[in-house]
Amino acid sequence: MGLKYGMIGGGKDAFIGGVHRKAIALDSTAELVAGAFSSNPEKALASGKELGVKRNYPTWEAMLEGELALPEDERIDFVVIVTPNHMHYPTAKAFAEAGFNVVSDKPLVHTSEQAEDLVRIVKEKGVVFGVTYNYTGYPMVRQAREMVRRGDLGKIRKVIVEYNQGWLATRLEETGAKQADWRTDPKRSGIAGAMGDIGSHAENLMSTITGLHISHICADLTTFVEGRQLDDDGNVLLKFDNSGKGVLIASQIEIGMENDLRIRVFGEKGTLVWHQEDPNYLEFHKLGEPMQILKRGNDYLCDAAKKATRIPSGHPEAFLEAFANIYRGVAEAIEARKAGQPLTEFEFPTVEDGTIGVRFIEKVVESSQSDQKWTEF
Repeated sequence: MGLKYGMIGGGKDAFIGGVHRKAIALDSTAELVAGAFSSNPEKALASGKELGVKRNYPTWEAMLEGELALPEDERIDFVVIVTPNHMHYPTAKAFAEAGFNVVSDKPLVHTSEQAEDLVRIVKEKGVVFGVTYNYTGYPMVRQAREMVRRGDLGKIRKVIVEYNQGWLATRLEETGAKQADWRTDPKRSGIAGAMGDIGSHAENLMSTITGLHISHICADLTTFVEGRQLDDDGNVLLKFDNSGKGVLIASQIEIGMENDLRIRVFGEKGTLVWHQEDPNYLEFHKLGEPMQILKRGNDYLCDAAKKATRIPSGHPEAFLEAFANIYRGVAEAIEARKAGQPLTEFEFPTVEDGTIGVRFIEKVVESSQSDQKWTEF
């Protein structure tokens, strides 16, 4: 596509930065030409040198200044933000205000006020803004979304979504583990731990597939590991705007669980079941009929699922490809913007989706601290 991008964060020892770079490279979506890869200037420059970027900056502020100083056709087309959560807002705000397209890791920001400010800026500047809720990029998630939309399940009665992990069952943050350290620190992670880190993924997956809006929440957050400042386990009851009900679980202390994200959607006419650790298959239980297993890469799937597929059926596609699908959607939107075409359809999570995720985190924390049974969303 000939696009150029820069990255903030994601340098040495950072897991997610490498994931984003590999995903973008998978389809040759864009070329990495600039970066400020760490909050430590020396580490930032060392990481940039190791990655071989053309424009290597010590800080994100220097990167913004340097890119703006270039002729417009030489600047980056978008910036990717893969920092700890507390840096999402200042970096995204600065680049969006300067007219750059933005892709940010989730959760979007720390507060609804910050999120709404970004929504305002995006509308004013007309920039593309994507949020990497990557699980919505899986072909069979898009197939599930289409089946709900066209009424295969009838009215949705109940949704159960779980994100089960066990990697924080002990105080891993005290061992020097970087990923555990910032995720358990309220100053960098935000007001929630497991619920902010993976619960926000569960909410977005549920909302994307069902199209339902939460009306009320009843939440219980727990910190099981002694001395930890943020929740490491959460259980939430949900009410939806269609009178349906839901259950959302997000936990990082369930020993033996790795990246166990799964969802069950129950309707009047049938049920859908999808499991992230076995992502190429979608169960469809139609009332009064045998169970069907829908498989990625087949012609009977919807157009969105087929577009998100790269290789023939029977060849597994998974995590990196799902990320790549998000970036392909962002790139298509950026190309449309450059061509002066209106943006009406988005095949990636937007700044508005990120804003809903921030509000969800806030309301879960509010509900957990309240004596009331239900908190209005």
